[in-house]
Amino acid sequence: MKATRGCRFSFHVTVVASAIAYIYLSTVFVFIDQWLGLWSSNGVLNAVLFSVIALFCIYNYALAIYTDPGRVPKSFVPDVEDPENTVQEIKRKGGDLRYCQKCSLYKPPRAHHCRVCNRCVLRMDHHCVWMNNCVGHANYKIFFIFVLYAVIACIYSLVLLVGSITIDAPKDDQQSEGLLLVPLSLALCVFLGWHVHLILQNKTTIEYQEGVRAMWLAEKGGHVYSHPYDLGAYENLISVLGPNVFCWGCPTTRHIGSGLRYRTPF
Repeated sequence: MKATRGCRFSFHVTVVASAIAYIYLSTVFVFIDQWLGLWSSNGVLNAVLFSVIALFCIYNYALAIYTDPGRVPKSFVPDVEDPENTVQEIKRKGGDLRYCQKCSLYKPPRAHHCRVCNRCVLRMDHHCVWMNNCVGHANYKIFFIFVLYAVIACIYSLVLLVGSITIDAPKDDQQSEGLLLVPLSLALCVFLGWHVHLILQNKTTIEYQEGVRAMWLAEKGGHVYSHPYDLGAYENLISVLGPNVFCWGCPTTRHIGSGLRYRTPF
């Protein structure tokens, strides 16, 4: 059962909620109405389809906010003699096992301390101000699916906007909506592509940043850097989205071993 957290509405969450509502109302009651006629058969069909996509988007966004990204168990102690765990992350200075002084807990592999949430998060990717929550082990797939539905909704809305413009000269409200949709769609597409790239390499945003430095140090020392958690593109993909392709779009299904599996370096 997933842990949930109390939602603390922030300015950024309010901005996202307002943008979703604005795009939905503009798409249904302006773009569809002007292009197809809201009460025509094609208009009703497109309004229903867009409403379903918007509903999925809102549901995943709310779920990503409320879902706890993953806490380090208080009883966790790294087992250095475990033959199945060949990867032990250590501190850069001193070589000791990673220990969080603020939480008074050992850090499992891929866990990091979030200064905003003031606790350690399992397989932390980043703290997202637009969700007022961390993106980590327990809610990464939810976050990814939300971004995916947001991209689909924006592109769909953009197509309907272009269609409404072809019927009549663009009005002031259409121009303002276009100024929001075009850069938002481009930004979300780039953001989605970035996380697809990370998933295929089984990396988090933090690990990518750390990997750049590790690669430079390895090349400087005449070695070849290899990300220890890279299992291959397909295994990396199912470790986040799950083994059942038909459930990839469902945010509540997830592979149990996601984020904790690794490839042995030998």
